Amino acid sequence: METISFDDFKKLEIRIGKILSAEKVEDSDKLLKLEVDFGEETRQIVAGIAQFYAPEALIGKECPFAYNLAFRVLKGIESQGMILCPSDESAPVLLHPDKEVPPGSPIK
Repeated sequence: METISFDDFKKLEIRIGKILSAEKVEDSDKLLKLEVDFGEETRQIVAGIAQFYAPEALIGKECPFAYNLAFRVLKGIESQGMILCPSDESAPVLLHPDKEVPPGSPIK
């Protein structure tokens, strides 16, 4: 495991996003394309969770996302961030606040 400094970690911006829509990515068993509301803007984010979550089950969920990553193209789709999910060895687990918070809220 690579170790990073606290200063490096402080560069990562994590925000709550509300999933507005989700659809399977063509020619992929693993990827979903999410449309995510961050308050000030909506972004598309590609997530490798299609084997574990039906697209319709994600709509309306608020989850933490890495917000200030460099964009990356996956299967021809620009992913503008990354959903953060721990894994229990069998499946990723969606994290969400116990109470509703505005999309775009920072995690500190």
